[in-house]
Amino acid sequence: MRVHADRDRCMAAGHCAVTVPGVFDHGDDGLVVVVDEKPGEDFLEELELAVDLCPSRALSLSREEAPG
Repeated sequence: MRVHADRDRCMAAGHCAVTVPGVFDHGDDGLVVVVDEKPGEDFLEELELAVDLCPSRALSLSREEAPG
């Protein structure tokens, strides 16, 4: 799984950093920073919640296919 944050869309609401602090933080400008771009599956529920809570829709998740 890969996490992406569009800083151009971010409005610094802070829901992401509060919901999943091990994955998101805020930069000096108050905008989202992804600190763990490839978190483990154990974060999936919290990440989906953070995506849903983001008022500017700046967050997205993508599944990476396993090599095979």
